[in-house]
Amino acid sequence: MCLAPALHAQPAWPSAKPITIIVPFTAGGSVDSTARLLADQLSLRLKQSVVIDNVGGAGGTIGVGKAASAVPDGYTLVMGADSPIAIAKYVNPAGVRYDPAKDLAPVALVNTAPMVLVARPSLPASNLAEVVALAKKEPGKLSYATSGIGTVLHLGMEMIKRQGQFFATHVPYRGGAQIATDVIGGQVDLAMLISVSAAPHIQSGKLKGIAVTSAQRLPTLPNVPTVSETPGFKGYDVVSWTGLFAPARTPPAVVERLNQEVNAVLAQPAVRAKLQDQGAVPGSGSAADFSRFVTREQQRYAQVVKAANIRE
Repeated sequence: MCLAPALHAQPAWPSAKPITIIVPFTAGGSVDSTARLLADQLSLRLKQSVVIDNVGGAGGTIGVGKAASAVPDGYTLVMGADSPIAIAKYVNPAGVRYDPAKDLAPVALVNTAPMVLVARPSLPASNLAEVVALAKKEPGKLSYATSGIGTVLHLGMEMIKRQGQFFATHVPYRGGAQIATDVIGGQVDLAMLISVSAAPHIQSGKLKGIAVTSAQRLPTLPNVPTVSETPGFKGYDVVSWTGLFAPARTPPAVVERLNQEVNAVLAQPAVRAKLQDQGAVPGSGSAADFSRFVTREQQRYAQVVKAANIRE
């Protein structure tokens, strides 16, 4: 049975009022720029105004919560990211008032972005195996920075520690701007950074590239191995991601139409090039595919948070 012609023959939204995409972070960041790129193209394809509403605060949970409680009519969406969707509820169960598994309908995976473990130039380790050996030789001495407790960067490193069976001290920052500077200066030994932030410093020799968290090496950093290439870390694959969500109980026809249109936007060469310039890999797939992906991420991070006893 083919639904596509019916979906395109009838307007998915009964009136011409604007569609709002909530961005749960302040303007100017990577999620915001991705949302604006998507909104511009969706507006052209849907022939309907698509506007951005920046609702920052509490690591993205305020904006996602606003979307979760919105009327499920297709006029309010949210550009959700890994932390407020798949992690925050486990780290701060009392503070997160929505249940991402029940209160949101996954629409489409917009992009993924690998992370890179980097080290200060003077650290006597140049790859992950040497970092593990150093950490085991001097337990608790190594420190690593991330952009905050309960971020995907934090949990990605906790998974490396767990799989490698070593300890390193977490130094959480309020955002990532200062991290590279402090690692370059030697105040912190290691850091987990999004690839687009790490690449320039590695390429210039200011930071050591230890390992990439995705399953494949990055074209921009061909000499930096993946975590999974290191003995003992087979199967390790962790990426940051962003996706479009609607409130739960949004009509399936609206979710399906949006999924088709988002995939069409992400297939455009100009859009793909802009995302790749930001260090991101354009997403694709059905709403059901994305829903399964989100469920796997939630289950995986719930285990990591419990095992590492992470609390905010």
